[in-house]
Amino acid sequence: MKTKYVFVLGGVTSSLGKGIISASLAKLLQARGLRVTIQKFDPYINIDPGTLNPYEHGECYVTEDGAETDLDLGHYERFLNVYTSKANNVTTGRVYQTVIQKEREGAFLGKTVQVIPHITDEIKRRMLLLGKTGDYDVVISEIGGTVGDIESQPFVEAIRQLQWEMDDEDCVVLHLTLVPFLNAAKELKTKPTQHSVRMLQQNGLQPDIIVCRTEHHLTPDIRKKIALFCNVKYNAVIESIDARSIYEVPLRMMDEKLDEIVIEKLHLKNAAKPDLKEWKKFLDKLCHPKHEVNVALVGKYVELQDAYKSILESFIHAGAANECKVNVHSLHSESVTESTVAEKLQGMHAVLVAPGFGERGLEGKIAAVRYAREHKIPFLGICLGMQMAVIEYARHVLGYTDAMTTEVEPGTGHPVIDLMADQKRLTIKGGTMRLGAYACALQKGSLACRIYGKEQIKERHRHRYEVNSDYVAEFEQHGLFASGKNVETGLVEIVELRDHPFFIGVQFHPELKSTAENPHPLFVALVKAASEAI
Repeated sequence: MKTKYVFVLGGVTSSLGKGIISASLAKLLQARGLRVTIQKFDPYINIDPGTLNPYEHGECYVTEDGAETDLDLGHYERFLNVYTSKANNVTTGRVYQTVIQKEREGAFLGKTVQVIPHITDEIKRRMLLLGKTGDYDVVISEIGGTVGDIESQPFVEAIRQLQWEMDDEDCVVLHLTLVPFLNAAKELKTKPTQHSVRMLQQNGLQPDIIVCRTEHHLTPDIRKKIALFCNVKYNAVIESIDARSIYEVPLRMMDEKLDEIVIEKLHLKNAAKPDLKEWKKFLDKLCHPKHEVNVALVGKYVELQDAYKSILESFIHAGAANECKVNVHSLHSESVTESTVAEKLQGMHAVLVAPGFGERGLEGKIAAVRYAREHKIPFLGICLGMQMAVIEYARHVLGYTDAMTTEVEPGTGHPVIDLMADQKRLTIKGGTMRLGAYACALQKGSLACRIYGKEQIKERHRHRYEVNSDYVAEFEQHGLFASGKNVETGLVEIVELRDHPFFIGVQFHPELKSTAENPHPLFVALVKAASEAI
C-alpha cells in the first residue's frame, strides 16, 4: 500500500498537546492494524537537544540507536510500544547543517543556496524518508512551535508544497488550536482558532481537521462556527477536552471519530476495527488502584515537570501494573541536607535519586542515598543517582571521606567515579556521550537478575562518567556488589546491596524503555517493594 502522511501543526499557544494528539491518533490507527510511525520536526537551530539545559526544553530523550531527541519521542514510544530512531527527530539545525555541507561539496553546481528550494527540499526529503522505507502505512509528522513563529515558516512552506504535490487522498493536515473559556463572559471564544487558521491559510496551507483544545465541551453552534469560518467540514472539528490522564486521550479521540475521519480522507480501505483491549485494561488498573504509595524523587530540575517526564510516566506504568497509585513527591536536592533529610523523607515508601549533570545539588542526593540505605527504604538510583550511591558508600562505609566524581573534583584522592577512557580526548560536547542501547550481563542470583528474569539485557545510556574499576573489588568486599556489567568493556552497569530490602543503582536509563503496555521491570519492582514497605 502507498504510504500516507499526516501533518500536525499547532496554533495560538505552545503546550497544547500536539505530541499527545499525534500519539493518540497513531495509537488508534495502530489498533486498526495499520503500521504507523511518528516523527518530530523541531524549529530550533540546535542540532539536537543534547546540549540544552533541561529547564530550556525538558528532558532529552534517547532512542535505541543513540539519538538525543525531543521528549515527544518518549510519548510516541510509550503509546505505540515500538522504538523510534534518529530519523524520527529533525531540527532546523540538522537541516541547515546538511544543506551547508552539500554546498561545500559543490552539490548545487554553483546555484545560489536559498530557503526555497534548498532548505524546503531538504525538509521535504526528511518528511518522506520514513515513508520510502516501505515499513509504514502512515507517517505522522508533528511540527514543533506554533504557526506564525519565524522559525516554523520553512516547515509550513514544505508542507504546503507537499500538499500541492500529493494526491488529495495521500495527505492530511491537522491543526491543533485553543478554544479558551472566558470566565467573565461565561462563554467559549473561537476567535483565537479563527486567527490561527487564517494565518495558516495566508501561508497557503488549508487544514483538513481542526482539533480544539478546551476546558469545556464544544456546543454544536461552536463547532458549526469554527467549521464555517475555518473552511472545514462540521465533523472535522474535533473536541480535545482536558482529561484526567494523557492515556485517556486516544479513547476521547476515538469517541470524536478522529481516526475514522483520517481513514476516510486517506482512503485507508484495509483498516480494521480498532482493538484497544490491552489499552483499556491498563486504563482500568490506572483509574482504579487498590492502594497507594509515596515515592520521593530527588533531583535538581524538579521545578520543571518535563525535566523528568519519562521517570514520572514510568511510575504511572508501574503503578498500574501493581494496581497502585504512586504519589511522586519531587524534592529539590539542594534543599536536602544531613540535618533536613529525615524530615524531607518522612512518610516516603521509596526513594529515587534522579539523573543529572554538574555539581549543584550533589550533596543533597548523597544525603538522600545514605538515609535510604541506613533506614532500609527501597531505593533506585539512575545514572548520576547510581554514581551518588557509589560515592556515599565509599565515604560512609569504606571511610574515604574525600570520595567524589572527577566531574566535580578532578584532583580528588579517591576518584570512585571517573571519566570514561574514550571521553578524555573529546572537546566537542554535542552527541559525544555514550548514547543508545548497550548489552549488560547480569550476575546470576542477583536482585537485578531476579527483577529482569534473564541474565542479559539491553538498556539505553547517556553519560560520560563511570564507576572506577580500580575500586570494584574493594566495594564488593564491603557489601556493594557490581551485579551488572557491560558485555564488551566490563564497565559497571548495576550496583546493589544484599542486606537491604531493595537497593539498586543503574548507570543506564530504564525510564526510557517503559511503556503503558510494557512497564519497565525495575520500576515495577520498586513500586512493589514500596507497597511491601507500608
